[in-house]
Amino acid sequence: MNYNEVLSYLYSQLPMFQRQGKIAYNAKLDNSLAMDDYFCFPHKNFKSIHIAGTNGKGSVAHILASVLQEAGFRTGLYTSPHLKDFRERIRINGVPVPESKVVDFVTKNKELLNNIKPSFFEMSVAMALKHFSDEEVDMVVIETGMGGRLDSTNIITPVLSVITNIGMDHSIYLGDSLEKIAQEKAGIIKPGIPVVVGETGKETDHVFIGKAREIGSEIVFADHNFSADYSFISLEGLQILNIEKKGGEGYPELKIDLNGIYQRRNVITTLQVVEKLNEMELRINRESLYKGMRQVRKNTGFRGRWEILENNPLIVCDTGHNREGLILVMEQIRQTAWKNLHMVIGMVNDKDLADILPLFPVEANYYFCRPDIPRGLDSKLLKDEAVGYGLAGESFGTVKAALDAAKQQAGKHDMIFVGGSTFVVAEVL
Repeated sequence: MNYNEVLSYLYSQLPMFQRQGKIAYNAKLDNSLAMDDYFCFPHKNFKSIHIAGTNGKGSVAHILASVLQEAGFRTGLYTSPHLKDFRERIRINGVPVPESKVVDFVTKNKELLNNIKPSFFEMSVAMALKHFSDEEVDMVVIETGMGGRLDSTNIITPVLSVITNIGMDHSIYLGDSLEKIAQEKAGIIKPGIPVVVGETGKETDHVFIGKAREIGSEIVFADHNFSADYSFISLEGLQILNIEKKGGEGYPELKIDLNGIYQRRNVITTLQVVEKLNEMELRINRESLYKGMRQVRKNTGFRGRWEILENNPLIVCDTGHNREGLILVMEQIRQTAWKNLHMVIGMVNDKDLADILPLFPVEANYYFCRPDIPRGLDSKLLKDEAVGYGLAGESFGTVKAALDAAKQQAGKHDMIFVGGSTFVVAEVL
């Protein structure tokens, strides 16, 4: 089989949550443990950092990987989902796993896959861990999928666990309250392994503190020690932050090549992680930190977070898709200069629209679309629901048709925003 044939096999034979939803969700670790045993526990051959959370875990993972790379570590990075190519999920120093390695893994282990019948995500985790072991990396940054406790990545024992924040997302799988969701995310905390929590929350702090105390793990909250009250975009297109540190030296004029204002929170989380790693004598100096922050996209291939696609009119895409994430995205849209606002929006069919649609600006022109996956919500249904929240526009059969229509209507001083779902953004990149 060639690479495209292998992908077709994987997509057709292995259940994939991003495409199919609940049918692909396996709330057990048995498949992952079986494959880990089969490949002789590859995750034991490198140091790792494990990152969970509702929002920001992908950003923190990429920022941290960029910093580690600049500090001289041969750095693996596992994230999900991918935007355009499966290989984006598995990188070493920013380079995606070669097509030949994907083909070899599947063809040589087809009998294993047919016997175990893992989900797509379980298979991709096993492939990633084996690849990182084969390539003898120094450090791997591993992002969980949806949860934590029962996530396929939770077979590792990292040197540090990270939980960015907790919000109401995937509640039908993880729990119907912030406390229940926090309990699932807290499942990545390992006995004696320090944990960094990015953001405090009155409904969740006690969950993390209690879990850490129970199993003898040090816990630190990043926003107790660092703050960034504002930021601005430089002429060279970098976001500049002045980070203050409680009782210590801060990080003045820290530049990052990610322009979303929500990255302030992710930068603070990453800084706390770096300082904790330095306490472990992993030696990440300020020069490497600053350079790594400045070159996240170049070093890791990170895309889709407040990414400017064109100017005149300004076209921005962002993968934010839950309430907490969209609140910050909508805030940045309001802070952006535009004459008229055009919103190209699509969603998946298991989203709570009543929770999300009230966040969108009523003054915008809407172009409703359906992402090209089985879980994609019909654009006419989305339009009908949106009308009830004062959002007026037309429905389109594809993302491309919706974006083309927005471009035809927009003037050079207008703004076009593309989002609502990771899969909508993937189609325009």
